[in-house]
Amino acid sequence: MSSRPRADLRALALLAFRHLLVKRGRALLLLFGYGVGAGVMMVLLSVGEAMLVQSRDVALVGGGDVTVLPEGIDLEGLRTGSMSGLFFGIDRARFLERQLVGGRRLDDVVAATSPTVEHELVYLERGGDLIPLRAGGEIPSAARAVGTGLELVAGRWEDDSADRRFVTPTPQELYDELDRWHEPRPDSTWAEWHYFNVAPSADEWWYLTYLVGGPIALGQGGGQLLITRHRPGRAPARFQTDVGLDRIRYDTTRADLVVGDNTVTQRDGRYRIVGSARGPTGTVRFDLTVTPTPNAWFPPVELTSDRFVSGYVVPAVRATASGTLCEGAECRQLVDAASYHDHNWGVWRATTWNWGQGRGRTLSLVYGGVTTADSLSAPSAAPYFLAAVDSQGVRQILRFGAIDYLGRRPVPGVDGVVAPDSFRFRAVREPDTVAVSVSVLDLQATRSDLGGGRVFLQMRGAFRLRGRLLGAAVADSGLGFFETFVEAPRRGR
Repeated sequence: MSSRPRADLRALALLAFRHLLVKRGRALLLLFGYGVGAGVMMVLLSVGEAMLVQSRDVALVGGGDVTVLPEGIDLEGLRTGSMSGLFFGIDRARFLERQLVGGRRLDDVVAATSPTVEHELVYLERGGDLIPLRAGGEIPSAARAVGTGLELVAGRWEDDSADRRFVTPTPQELYDELDRWHEPRPDSTWAEWHYFNVAPSADEWWYLTYLVGGPIALGQGGGQLLITRHRPGRAPARFQTDVGLDRIRYDTTRADLVVGDNTVTQRDGRYRIVGSARGPTGTVRFDLTVTPTPNAWFPPVELTSDRFVSGYVVPAVRATASGTLCEGAECRQLVDAASYHDHNWGVWRATTWNWGQGRGRTLSLVYGGVTTADSLSAPSAAPYFLAAVDSQGVRQILRFGAIDYLGRRPVPGVDGVVAPDSFRFRAVREPDTVAVSVSVLDLQATRSDLGGGRVFLQMRGAFRLRGRLLGAAVADSGLGFFETFVEAPRRGR
Protein backbone atom coordinates (compact mmCIF):
# COMPACT_ATOMS: atom_id res chain seq x y z
CA MET A 1 0.00 0.00 0.00
CA SER A 2 1.47 3.44 -1.02
CA SER A 3 2.17 6.16 1.51
CA ARG A 4 -0.38 8.50 -0.15
CA PRO A 5 -3.52 6.49 0.85
CA ARG A 6 -2.12 6.10 4.36
CA ALA A 7 -1.63 9.82 4.61
CA ASP A 8 -5.17 10.36 3.39
CA LEU A 9 -6.54 7.99 6.04
CA ARG A 10 -4.56 9.74 8.75
CA ALA A 11 -5.84 13.08 7.54
CA LEU A 12 -9.43 11.88 7.54
CA ALA A 13 -9.07 10.45 11.03
CA LEU A 14 -7.49 13.68 12.30
CA LEU A 15 -10.27 15.72 10.67
CA ALA A 16 -12.94 13.51 12.24
CA PHE A 17 -11.49 13.76 15.73
CA ARG A 18 -11.07 17.53 15.42
CA HIS A 19 -14.69 17.78 14.22
CA LEU A 20 -15.81 15.86 17.32
CA LEU A 21 -13.92 18.24 19.54
CA VAL A 22 -15.06 21.41 17.78
CA LYS A 23 -18.73 20.36 17.21
CA ARG A 24 -19.31 18.47 20.42
CA GLY A 25 -23.10 18.92 20.55
CA ARG A 26 -23.62 17.67 17.02
CA ALA A 27 -21.27 14.77 17.63
CA LEU A 28 -23.13 13.70 20.76
CA LEU A 29 -26.49 13.90 18.94
CA LEU A 30 -25.16 11.73 16.11
CA LEU A 31 -23.72 9.20 18.54
CA PHE A 32 -27.01 9.12 20.50
CA GLY A 33 -29.03 8.55 17.33
CA TYR A 34 -26.70 5.77 16.26
CA GLY A 35 -26.99 4.12 19.68
CA VAL A 36 -30.80 4.32 19.67
CA GLY A 37 -30.96 2.85 16.18
CA ALA A 38 -28.66 0.01 17.12
CA GLY A 39 -30.65 -0.65 20.31
CA VAL A 40 -33.99 -0.75 18.46
CA MET A 41 -32.55 -3.16 15.94
CA MET A 42 -31.32 -5.43 18.73
CA VAL A 43 -34.77 -5.38 20.40
CA LEU A 44 -36.54 -6.21 17.14
CA LEU A 45 -34.14 -9.07 16.49
CA SER A 46 -34.71 -10.36 20.05
CA VAL A 47 -38.51 -10.16 19.70
CA GLY A 48 -38.35 -11.97 16.41
CA GLU A 49 -36.21 -14.68 17.93
CA ALA A 50 -38.57 -14.98 20.94
CA MET A 51 -41.58 -15.32 18.62
CA LEU A 52 -39.78 -18.03 16.69
CA VAL A 53 -38.95 -19.90 19.90
CA GLN A 54 -42.53 -19.56 21.17
CA SER A 55 -43.95 -20.81 17.89
CA ARG A 56 -42.01 -24.04 18.47
CA ASP A 57 -43.03 -24.30 22.15
CA VAL A 58 -45.12 -27.42 22.75
CA ALA A 59 -46.91 -25.72 25.64
CA LEU A 60 -48.50 -23.01 23.51
CA VAL A 61 -51.84 -23.26 21.72
CA GLY A 62 -52.21 -21.79 18.26
CA GLY A 63 -54.91 -21.34 15.67
CA GLY A 64 -57.80 -18.96 15.20
CA ASP A 65 -57.83 -15.22 15.77
CA VAL A 66 -58.83 -15.08 19.46
CA THR A 67 -57.99 -17.33 22.39
CA VAL A 68 -60.53 -17.35 25.24
CA LEU A 69 -58.92 -17.60 28.69
CA PRO A 70 -60.32 -17.76 32.23
CA GLU A 71 -61.15 -14.37 33.72
CA GLY A 72 -58.35 -12.95 35.85
CA ILE A 73 -55.53 -15.11 34.51
CA ASP A 74 -52.05 -13.56 34.50
CA LEU A 75 -51.09 -13.16 30.86
CA GLU A 76 -47.41 -12.98 31.80
CA GLY A 77 -47.79 -16.47 33.23
CA LEU A 78 -48.79 -17.92 29.88
CA ARG A 79 -45.19 -18.01 28.72
CA THR A 80 -44.03 -20.02 31.72
CA GLY A 81 -47.13 -22.01 32.64
CA SER A 82 -49.16 -21.73 29.45
CA MET A 83 -51.93 -24.23 28.89
CA SER A 84 -50.17 -26.72 31.15
CA GLY A 85 -50.25 -24.27 34.09
CA LEU A 86 -51.60 -25.50 37.42
CA PHE A 87 -55.37 -25.10 37.89
CA PHE A 88 -55.79 -23.67 34.39
CA GLY A 89 -59.30 -24.36 33.10
CA ILE A 90 -62.55 -22.83 31.93
CA ASP A 91 -65.66 -23.79 33.86
CA ARG A 92 -68.85 -24.65 31.97
CA ALA A 93 -67.01 -24.81 28.64
CA ARG A 94 -70.01 -26.52 27.02
CA PHE A 95 -72.19 -23.54 27.93
CA LEU A 96 -69.63 -21.17 26.37
CA GLU A 97 -69.43 -23.26 23.22
CA ARG A 98 -73.18 -23.71 22.75
CA GLN A 99 -74.56 -20.31 23.81
CA LEU A 100 -71.96 -17.60 24.35
CA VAL A 101 -68.80 -17.73 22.24
CA GLY A 102 -70.10 -20.34 19.81
CA GLY A 103 -73.81 -19.52 19.93
CA ARG A 104 -76.12 -17.77 17.48
CA ARG A 105 -75.67 -14.40 19.16
CA LEU A 106 -72.18 -13.92 17.70
CA ASP A 107 -72.81 -15.38 14.24
CA ASP A 108 -71.92 -12.06 12.60
CA VAL A 109 -68.59 -11.89 14.47
CA VAL A 110 -67.43 -15.46 15.12
CA ALA A 111 -66.98 -17.71 12.09
CA ALA A 112 -65.88 -20.83 13.98
CA THR A 113 -64.79 -21.98 17.44
CA SER A 114 -62.59 -24.83 18.57
CA PRO A 115 -62.55 -26.02 22.21
CA THR A 116 -59.12 -27.38 23.05
CA VAL A 117 -57.39 -29.14 25.92
CA GLU A 118 -53.62 -29.05 25.60
CA HIS A 119 -50.87 -30.98 27.35
CA GLU A 120 -52.71 -32.08 30.46
CA LEU A 121 -50.61 -34.20 32.80
CA VAL A 122 -51.75 -37.84 32.84
CA TYR A 123 -50.13 -41.02 34.09
CA LEU A 124 -49.88 -44.39 32.35
CA GLU A 125 -49.57 -47.41 34.60
CA ARG A 126 -47.39 -50.11 33.08
CA GLY A 127 -45.99 -53.06 34.97
CA GLY A 128 -46.52 -51.34 38.30
CA ASP A 129 -44.73 -48.17 37.15
CA LEU A 130 -46.39 -44.78 36.59
CA ILE A 131 -45.22 -43.07 33.43
CA PRO A 132 -46.03 -39.32 33.21
CA LEU A 133 -47.45 -38.27 29.85
CA ARG A 134 -48.89 -35.17 28.25
CA ALA A 135 -52.30 -35.56 26.64
CA GLY A 136 -54.53 -33.21 24.71
CA GLY A 137 -57.83 -33.23 22.96
CA GLU A 138 -59.88 -31.27 20.47
CA ILE A 139 -62.82 -31.74 18.16
CA PRO A 140 -61.51 -32.62 14.67
CA SER A 141 -64.10 -30.72 12.63
CA ALA A 142 -63.84 -27.65 14.88
CA ALA A 143 -60.03 -27.68 14.74
CA ARG A 144 -60.11 -27.79 10.94
CA ALA A 145 -62.61 -24.92 10.87
CA VAL A 146 -60.16 -22.60 12.67
CA GLY A 147 -57.16 -23.80 10.68
CA THR A 148 -55.49 -26.07 13.24
CA GLY A 149 -56.40 -29.47 11.88
CA LEU A 150 -53.76 -32.17 12.16
CA GLU A 151 -51.72 -33.19 9.14
CA LEU A 152 -52.30 -36.93 9.15
CA VAL A 153 -49.63 -39.32 7.99
CA ALA A 154 -52.05 -42.23 8.12
CA GLY A 155 -55.46 -43.13 9.47
CA ARG A 156 -58.56 -40.98 10.05
CA TRP A 157 -59.23 -38.07 12.38
CA GLU A 158 -62.99 -37.50 12.51
CA ASP A 159 -65.59 -36.49 15.08
CA ASP A 160 -66.94 -39.28 17.26
CA SER A 161 -70.23 -39.36 19.16
CA ALA A 162 -68.73 -37.60 22.20
CA ASP A 163 -67.47 -34.76 19.99
CA ARG A 164 -70.91 -34.31 18.48
CA ARG A 165 -72.60 -34.32 21.90
CA PHE A 166 -70.24 -31.61 23.13
CA VAL A 167 -71.12 -29.17 20.34
CA THR A 168 -74.57 -30.14 19.06
CA PRO A 169 -76.31 -32.56 21.42
CA THR A 170 -79.78 -33.81 20.59
CA PRO A 171 -82.58 -32.47 22.83
CA GLN A 172 -82.61 -35.80 24.67
CA GLU A 173 -78.86 -35.60 25.31
CA LEU A 174 -78.89 -31.92 26.24
CA TYR A 175 -81.62 -32.12 28.89
CA ASP A 176 -80.30 -35.37 30.36
CA GLU A 177 -76.88 -33.74 30.67
CA LEU A 178 -78.29 -30.58 32.29
CA ASP A 179 -80.89 -32.28 34.48
CA ARG A 180 -79.19 -35.47 35.63
CA TRP A 181 -79.36 -36.67 39.24
CA HIS A 182 -76.40 -36.73 41.62
CA GLU A 183 -74.78 -39.08 44.10
CA PRO A 184 -76.22 -38.22 47.54
CA ARG A 185 -74.01 -37.26 50.48
CA PRO A 186 -74.22 -39.27 53.74
CA ASP A 187 -75.91 -36.34 55.47
CA SER A 188 -79.37 -36.08 57.03
CA THR A 189 -79.93 -32.68 55.36
CA TRP A 190 -79.13 -33.94 51.87
CA ALA A 191 -81.93 -33.26 49.41
CA GLU A 192 -82.43 -33.15 45.67
CA TRP A 193 -85.52 -32.17 43.78
CA HIS A 194 -87.22 -31.36 40.49
CA TYR A 195 -89.28 -28.18 40.80
CA PHE A 196 -91.94 -27.12 38.30
CA ASN A 197 -94.33 -24.22 38.44
CA VAL A 198 -97.38 -23.87 36.22
CA ALA A 199 -99.41 -20.66 35.91
CA PRO A 200 -102.63 -21.08 33.91
CA SER A 201 -103.43 -17.39 34.56
CA ALA A 202 -102.08 -14.36 36.39
CA ASP A 203 -104.05 -15.22 39.55
CA GLU A 204 -103.67 -19.02 39.48
CA TRP A 205 -100.50 -21.00 39.93
CA TRP A 206 -99.26 -24.40 41.05
CA TYR A 207 -95.94 -25.48 42.60
CA LEU A 208 -95.01 -29.12 41.85
CA THR A 209 -91.94 -30.52 43.65
CA TYR A 210 -90.56 -34.06 43.36
CA LEU A 211 -88.23 -34.35 46.38
CA VAL A 212 -85.74 -37.00 47.46
CA GLY A 213 -83.98 -36.41 50.78
CA GLY A 214 -82.31 -37.66 53.95
CA PRO A 215 -79.21 -39.85 54.39
CA ILE A 216 -79.95 -41.83 51.24
CA ALA A 217 -76.30 -42.84 50.89
CA LEU A 218 -76.70 -44.67 54.20
CA GLY A 219 -79.82 -46.49 53.04
CA GLN A 220 -82.24 -44.15 54.80
CA GLY A 221 -84.46 -41.24 53.79
CA GLY A 222 -87.32 -41.14 51.33
CA GLY A 223 -89.21 -39.05 48.83
CA GLN A 224 -92.20 -36.75 48.50
CA LEU A 225 -94.43 -35.13 45.94
CA LEU A 226 -95.37 -31.68 47.23
CA ILE A 227 -98.07 -29.58 45.54
CA THR A 228 -99.08 -26.03 46.39
CA ARG A 229 -102.14 -24.53 44.73
CA HIS A 230 -103.35 -20.94 44.43
CA ARG A 231 -106.68 -20.35 42.70
CA PRO A 232 -108.94 -17.31 42.82
CA GLY A 233 -111.87 -17.65 45.20
CA ARG A 234 -110.25 -20.52 47.13
CA ALA A 235 -107.93 -20.65 50.10
CA PRO A 236 -104.33 -21.68 49.24
CA ALA A 237 -103.86 -25.40 49.77
CA ARG A 238 -101.01 -27.89 50.03
CA PHE A 239 -101.06 -31.53 48.97
CA GLN A 240 -98.47 -34.19 49.79
CA THR A 241 -97.55 -37.81 49.09
CA ASP A 242 -94.75 -39.55 51.05
CA VAL A 243 -92.81 -42.48 49.57
CA GLY A 244 -90.30 -44.90 51.08
CA LEU A 245 -86.75 -45.25 49.80
CA ASP A 246 -87.52 -48.64 48.25
CA ARG A 247 -89.91 -46.98 45.76
CA ILE A 248 -87.50 -44.28 44.54
CA ARG A 249 -85.59 -44.60 41.28
CA TYR A 250 -83.18 -42.05 39.81
CA ASP A 251 -80.28 -42.10 37.36
CA THR A 252 -77.06 -40.05 37.58
CA THR A 253 -76.98 -39.83 33.76
CA ARG A 254 -80.64 -38.99 33.17
CA ALA A 255 -83.32 -36.50 34.16
CA ASP A 256 -85.89 -39.24 34.83
CA LEU A 257 -87.21 -39.78 38.37
CA VAL A 258 -89.64 -42.20 40.00
CA VAL A 259 -91.10 -41.40 43.43
CA GLY A 260 -93.67 -44.13 43.97
CA ASP A 261 -96.39 -43.63 41.37
CA ASN A 262 -95.18 -40.09 40.63
CA THR A 263 -92.81 -39.74 37.72
CA VAL A 264 -90.73 -37.29 35.70
CA THR A 265 -89.80 -38.56 32.23
CA GLN A 266 -87.73 -36.53 29.77
CA ARG A 267 -87.90 -37.54 26.12
CA ASP A 268 -86.56 -35.49 23.21
CA GLY A 269 -86.50 -32.31 25.27
CA ARG A 270 -90.04 -32.59 26.67
CA TYR A 271 -90.93 -33.50 30.24
CA ARG A 272 -93.94 -35.64 31.05
CA ILE A 273 -94.77 -35.16 34.72
CA VAL A 274 -97.37 -37.40 36.35
CA GLY A 275 -98.42 -37.37 39.98
CA SER A 276 -101.11 -37.29 42.66
CA ALA A 277 -101.20 -36.07 46.24
CA ARG A 278 -103.80 -35.67 48.95
CA GLY A 279 -104.73 -32.45 50.73
CA PRO A 280 -107.54 -30.56 52.46
CA THR A 281 -109.79 -30.52 49.37
CA GLY A 282 -109.20 -34.10 48.29
CA THR A 283 -106.70 -35.44 45.78
CA VAL A 284 -104.86 -33.46 43.12
CA ARG A 285 -103.91 -35.43 40.01
CA PHE A 286 -102.01 -34.22 36.98
CA ASP A 287 -100.57 -35.53 33.74
CA LEU A 288 -98.73 -32.66 32.04
CA THR A 289 -96.18 -32.21 29.28
CA VAL A 290 -93.75 -29.37 29.97
CA THR A 291 -91.99 -28.11 26.83
CA PRO A 292 -88.94 -25.85 27.38
CA THR A 293 -88.45 -22.93 25.00
CA PRO A 294 -85.33 -23.61 22.86
CA ASN A 295 -82.11 -22.04 24.22
CA ALA A 296 -83.86 -20.88 27.43
CA TRP A 297 -81.68 -22.75 29.93
CA PHE A 298 -79.07 -21.87 32.56
CA PRO A 299 -76.09 -24.22 33.11
CA PRO A 300 -75.39 -26.27 36.26
CA VAL A 301 -73.60 -24.42 39.08
CA GLU A 302 -72.41 -25.97 42.34
CA LEU A 303 -71.19 -24.08 45.42
CA THR A 304 -69.27 -26.11 48.00
CA SER A 305 -67.54 -25.74 51.35
CA ASP A 306 -66.63 -28.15 54.14
CA ARG A 307 -70.21 -28.17 55.49
CA PHE A 308 -72.28 -27.00 52.57
CA VAL A 309 -73.18 -28.06 49.02
CA SER A 310 -75.65 -26.19 46.82
CA GLY A 311 -76.24 -27.24 43.23
CA TYR A 312 -78.60 -25.49 40.84
CA VAL A 313 -79.53 -25.76 37.17
CA VAL A 314 -82.45 -24.34 35.18
CA PRO A 315 -83.30 -26.58 32.21
CA ALA A 316 -86.39 -24.48 31.43
CA VAL A 317 -86.17 -20.78 32.25
CA ARG A 318 -89.21 -20.42 30.01
CA ALA A 319 -91.61 -23.24 29.11
CA THR A 320 -95.24 -24.19 28.45
CA ALA A 321 -97.36 -26.89 30.10
CA SER A 322 -100.23 -28.78 28.51
CA GLY A 323 -102.34 -31.69 29.75
CA THR A 324 -104.79 -32.68 32.47
CA LEU A 325 -105.01 -31.13 35.93
CA CYS A 326 -107.61 -32.39 38.43
CA GLU A 327 -108.60 -31.34 41.93
CA GLY A 328 -111.08 -33.73 43.43
CA ALA A 329 -113.72 -34.48 40.79
CA GLU A 330 -112.98 -31.30 38.79
CA CYS A 331 -110.65 -31.86 35.83
CA ARG A 332 -109.37 -29.30 33.34
CA GLN A 333 -107.31 -29.32 30.16
CA LEU A 334 -104.39 -26.89 30.16
CA VAL A 335 -103.00 -25.68 26.83
CA ASP A 336 -99.64 -23.89 26.70
CA ALA A 337 -99.86 -22.56 30.26
CA ALA A 338 -96.79 -20.57 31.37
CA SER A 339 -94.30 -22.86 33.11
CA TYR A 340 -90.78 -23.07 34.55
CA HIS A 341 -88.50 -25.89 35.73
CA ASP A 342 -85.32 -26.02 37.79
CA HIS A 343 -83.37 -28.70 39.66
CA ASN A 344 -81.61 -28.38 43.05
CA TRP A 345 -79.33 -30.62 45.06
CA GLY A 346 -77.10 -30.31 48.10
CA VAL A 347 -76.69 -30.23 51.86
CA TRP A 348 -79.10 -27.70 53.37
CA ARG A 349 -78.11 -27.27 57.03
CA ALA A 350 -78.89 -23.74 58.35
CA THR A 351 -79.34 -22.46 54.81
CA THR A 352 -81.46 -19.62 53.46
CA TRP A 353 -81.74 -18.10 50.03
CA ASN A 354 -83.17 -15.33 47.91
CA TRP A 355 -84.45 -16.49 44.53
CA GLY A 356 -86.76 -15.41 41.76
CA GLN A 357 -87.73 -15.97 38.15
CA GLY A 358 -89.77 -13.78 35.85
CA ARG A 359 -91.23 -14.05 32.37
CA GLY A 360 -91.52 -10.87 30.29
CA ARG A 361 -92.46 -10.19 26.70
CA THR A 362 -88.97 -10.69 25.25
CA LEU A 363 -86.77 -11.37 28.28
CA SER A 364 -86.89 -13.92 31.07
CA LEU A 365 -84.87 -13.55 34.24
CA VAL A 366 -83.53 -15.79 36.99
CA TYR A 367 -81.70 -14.51 40.05
CA GLY A 368 -80.52 -16.07 43.28
CA GLY A 369 -78.04 -16.42 46.07
CA VAL A 370 -77.53 -18.77 49.04
CA THR A 371 -76.68 -17.74 52.60
CA THR A 372 -75.03 -20.11 55.09
CA ALA A 373 -73.02 -19.78 58.28
CA ASP A 374 -69.86 -19.89 56.14
CA SER A 375 -70.99 -17.05 53.88
CA LEU A 376 -72.05 -14.93 56.87
CA SER A 377 -68.56 -15.23 58.37
CA ALA A 378 -66.92 -14.36 55.04
CA PRO A 379 -69.47 -12.20 53.20
CA SER A 380 -69.10 -11.57 49.47
CA ALA A 381 -69.44 -8.12 47.92
CA ALA A 382 -71.80 -9.57 45.29
CA PRO A 383 -73.37 -12.81 46.53
CA TYR A 384 -76.25 -12.78 44.03
CA PHE A 385 -76.40 -13.41 40.29
CA LEU A 386 -78.96 -12.32 37.70
CA ALA A 387 -79.28 -14.12 34.35
CA ALA A 388 -81.17 -12.36 31.56
CA VAL A 389 -82.39 -14.82 28.89
CA ASP A 390 -83.81 -14.12 25.44
CA SER A 391 -84.60 -16.21 22.35
CA GLN A 392 -80.90 -16.89 21.71
CA GLY A 393 -80.15 -18.03 25.25
CA VAL A 394 -78.40 -16.31 28.14
CA ARG A 395 -77.88 -12.70 27.10
CA GLN A 396 -75.88 -11.61 30.13
CA ILE A 397 -75.03 -12.71 33.67
CA LEU A 398 -74.72 -9.88 36.17
CA ARG A 399 -73.95 -9.63 39.89
CA PHE A 400 -75.43 -7.65 42.76
CA GLY A 401 -74.83 -7.33 46.47
CA ALA A 402 -78.20 -6.78 48.16
CA ILE A 403 -81.97 -6.81 47.74
CA ASP A 404 -83.90 -3.88 49.15
CA TYR A 405 -87.19 -5.21 50.63
CA LEU A 406 -89.80 -2.50 51.20
CA GLY A 407 -93.04 -2.31 53.17
CA ARG A 408 -94.60 -4.49 55.86
CA ARG A 409 -97.68 -6.54 55.13
CA PRO A 410 -99.16 -9.23 57.39
CA VAL A 411 -98.96 -12.82 56.21
CA PRO A 412 -102.34 -14.61 56.26
CA GLY A 413 -102.37 -17.59 58.58
CA VAL A 414 -99.02 -16.85 60.28
CA ASP A 415 -99.38 -14.55 63.26
CA GLY A 416 -96.66 -11.99 63.86
CA VAL A 417 -94.94 -12.42 60.49
CA VAL A 418 -94.67 -9.50 58.09
CA ALA A 419 -93.65 -9.66 54.45
CA PRO A 420 -92.58 -7.01 51.94
CA ASP A 421 -94.98 -5.19 49.64
CA SER A 422 -92.21 -4.78 47.06
CA PHE A 423 -88.47 -5.10 46.56
CA ARG A 424 -85.76 -3.96 44.17
CA PHE A 425 -82.13 -4.46 43.26
CA ARG A 426 -79.56 -3.26 40.72
CA ALA A 427 -77.22 -5.73 39.00
CA VAL A 428 -74.07 -4.83 37.07
CA ARG A 429 -71.39 -6.36 34.90
CA GLU A 430 -68.78 -3.90 33.64
CA PRO A 431 -70.71 -1.41 31.41
CA ASP A 432 -74.01 -3.32 31.68
CA THR A 433 -76.51 -2.35 34.39
CA VAL A 434 -80.12 -3.38 34.96
CA ALA A 435 -82.56 -2.30 37.65
CA VAL A 436 -85.30 -4.74 38.69
CA SER A 437 -88.32 -3.81 40.79
CA VAL A 438 -91.05 -6.23 41.93
CA SER A 439 -94.52 -5.53 43.33
CA VAL A 440 -95.77 -8.42 45.45
CA LEU A 441 -99.26 -9.54 44.38
CA ASP A 442 -99.77 -12.54 46.67
CA LEU A 443 -97.76 -14.77 48.96
CA GLN A 444 -97.72 -17.70 51.32
CA ALA A 445 -95.54 -18.48 54.32
CA THR A 446 -94.13 -21.72 55.75
CA ARG A 447 -92.19 -22.21 58.96
CA SER A 448 -88.83 -23.75 58.07
CA ASP A 449 -86.03 -25.40 60.03
CA LEU A 450 -83.59 -24.77 57.16
CA GLY A 451 -83.08 -21.13 58.02
CA GLY A 452 -82.74 -21.60 61.76
CA GLY A 453 -86.47 -21.39 62.42
CA ARG A 454 -87.16 -18.54 60.01
CA VAL A 455 -90.31 -18.28 57.91
CA PHE A 456 -90.04 -19.14 54.23
CA LEU A 457 -91.95 -16.81 51.88
CA GLN A 458 -93.13 -17.75 48.38
CA MET A 459 -94.40 -14.73 46.48
CA ARG A 460 -96.17 -14.03 43.20
CA GLY A 461 -95.24 -10.63 41.79
CA ALA A 462 -95.11 -8.28 38.83
CA PHE A 463 -91.61 -7.17 37.81
CA ARG A 464 -90.17 -4.33 35.77
CA LEU A 465 -86.67 -4.39 34.30
CA ARG A 466 -84.78 -1.38 32.89
CA GLY A 467 -81.17 -0.88 31.87
CA ARG A 468 -78.53 -1.84 29.31
CA LEU A 469 -77.37 -5.28 28.21
CA LEU A 470 -74.49 -5.81 25.80
CA GLY A 471 -74.50 -2.08 25.11
CA ALA A 472 -78.19 -1.89 24.12
CA ALA A 473 -81.06 -0.38 26.10
CA VAL A 474 -83.58 -2.93 27.44
CA ALA A 475 -86.98 -2.60 29.08
CA ASP A 476 -89.46 -5.35 29.91
CA SER A 477 -92.09 -6.36 32.42
CA GLY A 478 -94.09 -9.43 33.36
CA LEU A 479 -95.00 -11.84 36.14
CA GLY A 480 -92.82 -14.11 38.21
CA PHE A 481 -92.28 -16.18 41.36
CA PHE A 482 -89.97 -15.07 44.15
CA GLU A 483 -88.69 -16.56 47.43
CA THR A 484 -87.00 -15.28 50.58
CA PHE A 485 -86.83 -15.88 54.35
CA VAL A 486 -88.01 -13.55 57.10
CA GLU A 487 -87.58 -13.61 60.87
CA ALA A 488 -90.11 -15.71 62.75
CA PRO A 489 -91.82 -14.30 65.85
CA ARG A 490 -90.44 -15.56 69.13
CA ARG A 491 -92.33 -18.33 70.86
CA GLY A 492 -94.70 -17.17 73.55
CA ARG A 493 -95.22 -13.70 72.09
